[in-house]
Amino acid sequence: MHITICAIGRMRDGPHLDLFNTYQKRFNQNAQQIGFKKLKLVEVEDKNKNDLKTETQMVKKAVAKATKVFGLDEFGEQLDSMEFATLLKALKNQNEKEISFVIGGADGLDKEFKKSCGRLISFGPMVWPHMLARVMLSEQLYRASTIMLNSPYHRL
Repeated sequence: MHITICAIGRMRDGPHLDLFNTYQKRFNQNAQQIGFKKLKLVEVEDKNKNDLKTETQMVKKAVAKATKVFGLDEFGEQLDSMEFATLLKALKNQNEKEISFVIGGADGLDKEFKKSCGRLISFGPMVWPHMLARVMLSEQLYRASTIMLNSPYHRL
């Protein structure tokens, strides 16, 4: 199963990018063992800074192949790490070919786009910077892979 993170905006060199790359690399090292492909990041940017509608069109184009699209949103469902790992395992067992997680920009995700997502997921009621959300999601994907492998990384 392919997993794509589609995010508005581009990460520049710095600690956020370094952390994201670390967790992406760790996930990719586990991916084949659990039946996944390498984690891919697709960044889209509205250089004209038009509006959420323009960003939404770019995101839809980027995730068009996805069989399931999950939006990250402060009002989404809160999952613990075990539930998140169980969700990913279930999707793989249902023979999903490609899933995408979408992270909005500074203004979040368009309301209509959120309605079209299969599910909205939240990292809690606090609002997180969109660059940090990428790091948090990549870490949770790595953590889920270690849970599936019964690795000691995840402790209860």
